Amino acid sequence: MDEKEREKGFNDYQTILDGLKVSFLEKWKSKKQESAKLDDFDRFRTLGTGAFGRVVLVKYKPSSTYYAMKILEKGKLVRMKQIEHTSNEKRVLQSLKFPFVVYMEFFFKDNSYVYMVLPFINGGEMFSHLRNMGKFTEPLSRFYAAQVALALEYLHHCGLVYRDLKPENILIDKNGYLKVTDFGFCKLVDGRTWTLCGTPEYLAPEVILSKGYGKSVDWWSFGVLIFEMNAGFPPFYAHDPMKIYEKIVAGKYKHVSHFGEDLRDILKNLLQVDLTKRYGNLKDGPMDIKKHRWFRTTDWILMYYQKVEPTFVPKCTGPSDTSNFDHYEEEQLTLDTIDRYAKEFIDF
Repeated sequence: MDEKEREKGFNDYQTILDGLKVSFLEKWKSKKQESAKLDDFDRFRTLGTGAFGRVVLVKYKPSSTYYAMKILEKGKLVRMKQIEHTSNEKRVLQSLKFPFVVYMEFFFKDNSYVYMVLPFINGGEMFSHLRNMGKFTEPLSRFYAAQVALALEYLHHCGLVYRDLKPENILIDKNGYLKVTDFGFCKLVDGRTWTLCGTPEYLAPEVILSKGYGKSVDWWSFGVLIFEMNAGFPPFYAHDPMKIYEKIVAGKYKHVSHFGEDLRDILKNLLQVDLTKRYGNLKDGPMDIKKHRWFRTTDWILMYYQKVEPTFVPKCTGPSDTSNFDHYEEEQLTLDTIDRYAKEFIDF
């Protein structure tokens, strides 16, 4: 496509983004009512576990549709002071609607747990596929990176900072496209925030240095992700987290021999300690990334509409196939006869 067509595509996409932001803000301001109950679902097996609960494959009986149900224990959330965090995650998930991020279909609570029901993305985590393949080819890395760039651009346009980009938080769907998931650290930020959160290898220097930060941290993590997809390991690595932080703050990393010139250049501009030079954080925002020569073969509008042929599609035999997920020990849900935390979760 020529330069004129490319510019028109960027302008058309800006109009799409503006419409998506209006929709996000409308949902953000409205209070969503509980829309289901536990008895509406058949539960199958655990897809993942975390500090506060687990994610389980379920089938919604009225429509026979499969979903991933996030089940969080109220007692644990109270003890670990995670109530506000969880309410914020729910609010974010109920407001999002974008091809490359997950969103919430239903939510409800009972005496013991809170539940968030999300689409079941049955291709598994990017992390698992990256581990199995060793590393991705450069075209596959670029295909995934383009979708993540669009997802971050959308979140930022809505005023959100994601703060937890890593292969474990990216799911691949049955068509080979991806969905960013786990919005536990995602936050609506006006100006700057100071919280230290995220995964050591993916933290931006300004987070480590407690400088106060904004959307720039996501573009740093985006650089780390591009490096890891192409190399099979992250650019800043050590057994001791303090050593990782030292390397990040110094911005010191080694390129892998097979990295091409364009790939090295985009990494140099994303893994840039100086915020006045980091791509995504300059006056043209994400456009510096989208117009970078590493993405010159990417048609962003076709990518948004998922019209680009993926070079890798996970094996999925049907809507309930869980073969792309690890196995976990199952636990029974134990429901209290009284709600000990009704007051704490009154607004959930």
